[in-house]
Amino acid sequence: MMQQISGLATQRGASVTSIVLVIMVLGVAAKLIVAIVPAHIGDYQLNKTLNAQLKESNKNNETARQYVERVNRQLSINADYDTKAEDVFTFTNKKTGQLAIHKQYAVTNNFFGNVDIVNRFEADIDMNSAE
Repeated sequence: MMQQISGLATQRGASVTSIVLVIMVLGVAAKLIVAIVPAHIGDYQLNKTLNAQLKESNKNNETARQYVERVNRQLSINADYDTKAEDVFTFTNKKTGQLAIHKQYAVTNNFFGNVDIVNRFEADIDMNSAE
């Protein structure tokens, strides 16, 4: 007589359900990456800009107003027209030649339907970190 073998022991390969689940998980992961990575790249570029301009402003003993104008000019050169310096950071030290800022802003991207992904960025930038 033939011995009955259970279905799990004879199964080879992936079932349709597991393939569909894997495709769904990969789709959600790809959507997350597309929503999160550009915001982090933008923050990295903004950090570089703020650091470079702060270093230059402190070296030239510029005022806080001159620093804001310098950052806005650089942002327009970089074709980042949506970002204004006044919306991104506040000064923690306004002394000429010792400028320091606190960067704080958020980037919102739509995920699915009415679900949004909010990336919040925050950092302190002073003379020491700008060098």
